[in-house]
Amino acid sequence: MEMTMFIPLLLMICSFSTAQLQEEPDNKTIPHGKQTESRGGEPANASDHQPAYPQDIHAVLREMSALLAEQRVEMNHLKRDNEAQAAKLEGQTTVVDNLKQEISQLQRDNEAQKATLMTEVDNLKQQLQAKQVAFSASLLASGKGHLGPFNTHTPLVFRRVVTNIGNAYNPNTGFFIAPVRGAYHFEFYIGAHGHNSYPSAAVLVKNGEHIFAAWEHQSNGYGSSANGATLLLEVGDVVFLRLYQNTRIYDDGDHQSTFSGHLLFTM
Repeated sequence: MEMTMFIPLLLMICSFSTAQLQEEPDNKTIPHGKQTESRGGEPANASDHQPAYPQDIHAVLREMSALLAEQRVEMNHLKRDNEAQAAKLEGQTTVVDNLKQEISQLQRDNEAQKATLMTEVDNLKQQLQAKQVAFSASLLASGKGHLGPFNTHTPLVFRRVVTNIGNAYNPNTGFFIAPVRGAYHFEFYIGAHGHNSYPSAAVLVKNGEHIFAAWEHQSNGYGSSANGATLLLEVGDVVFLRLYQNTRIYDDGDHQSTFSGHLLFTM
């Protein structure tokens, strides 16, 4: 920038010097008869005709030096301002980058919390579903008739399911499998027409262990019996009804022989 200011000023000085040199012969021409005396008869003052351009050049140079000094000061100010602005901009860029990183981290944290929350919700749903356990079924899916007698103990399969909340009861095997640890209550009702040789009897079984039995025997008419129990079951424990050997059970469209159970509370 200093060179840009200096070149025009230098051209201006050269032009001014050339003009002064061109005017110098004219200034030295003295009219005839007045070379030694002035109009008043006094000798001419030689200093009145000496050239003045050297002093003008020095003045211009001094002015140029002052301008250049001012330009240097102004450029230094601009340089400092630019450096300050650059530092400020760099600081703002750093702040923006930090904010972007914080936003990205917050988004990642939010996704992680969302995934954790969804997992907890799913677990709560599963626990809620596990706590809702109840079933009720009758012996025959359709028709009527006696089942038995058999010469050995035989598991009973209650095929007509009216309620099976939690799907813990299997109508294909007759097994109830505990989905959660807790206290469960079971009830069963059995009946049969009277017979001289074959009573009606069934037993509640837990994991192969006989718990409670229901027994009825009469020679004619229709007889029924019932029983129930509250059991503490672990996850996977199996509960079912077993028909005693040489006994029989009856069911028809009235669904008189039934097996039911439900979860009282978890433990």
